[in-house]
Amino acid sequence: MAEAQKLLELVNVFKRYDSPDGTETPEVLKDITLHVGAGESLAVVGASGSGKSTLLNIIGALDHPSRGRVHLDGKDLARLDDKQLSQIRNEQIGFIFQLHHLLGQCTVLENVLVPTLLNQDADARKQLEQRGRRLLARVGLEKRLSYRPGQLSGGERQRVAVVRALINKPKLLLADEPTGSLDAAASENLTLLLVELNLEENVTLIVVTHALKVARCMNRVLELRDGKLVIFA
Repeated sequence: MAEAQKLLELVNVFKRYDSPDGTETPEVLKDITLHVGAGESLAVVGASGSGKSTLLNIIGALDHPSRGRVHLDGKDLARLDDKQLSQIRNEQIGFIFQLHHLLGQCTVLENVLVPTLLNQDADARKQLEQRGRRLLARVGLEKRLSYRPGQLSGGERQRVAVVRALINKPKLLLADEPTGSLDAAASENLTLLLVELNLEENVTLIVVTHALKVARCMNRVLELRDGKLVIFA
C-alpha cells in the first residue's frame, strides 16, 4: 500500500489491563500490526471477549495501547494531549455502536447535529445542518426530522446514528456491532447502507462484528484470535 494512501497504521500494539490487586493480567492484544488505506472497508471478527472492542477503542483514541504505536492520518496518537485527541475524535472519527445512544429528548435532526455544537462558526454550522438534512434524506428519514428516538424503529434509530457519525465529514468511521440489536431485515439494510456510504462519502470503514454476513460485505476480513490479527478464512 502506498504511503500516500495509508490512513491508519498500528505497529506492534499490545494491550493489557491493570489488575485491581496489582497482579499481571493476560494480554488482550498481542503484537497487532495493521495498515488500512483511505476509503477501504475492513471487518474484524472474533469470538466474544477476543478483544475486538478493545482494538476499536484503541483505533478510535478512546483507549491507549500498553505498547506499540497508532498513527492516524500521519499523526502519532501517543504524542497528542487530551484536547488534541478529543478534537480528532470529534472531527476525524465517526463512531457507531450497537446501542444508538441517541438523546431521547432531542429530535432526529438535533441528535444528528450534536457533534457540530463545538463549531463556533455560524456559517459552518448552517452548512452542517444542510448536510445533516441531505444525509437524513439519503438514508430515507427526510420525513422523520422532527421525530424523537422513541417514535422510531430500531433500524431507523441506527440510521440516525450513522448520519450523526458522518455529520462532521470524518476520515474514519468505526462501527462496533452496529447490527447487533437489529432483526435480519434491518441488519441487511444497515449493512448495505454502510457499504454504500463508504463509497459515496469516501470514508474509511472499520466494522467489528460477530455476523459473518455483515463481515463479508467489506473489502477485507480479519479475525482476532488469541489476541492476534489473522486473515479470516
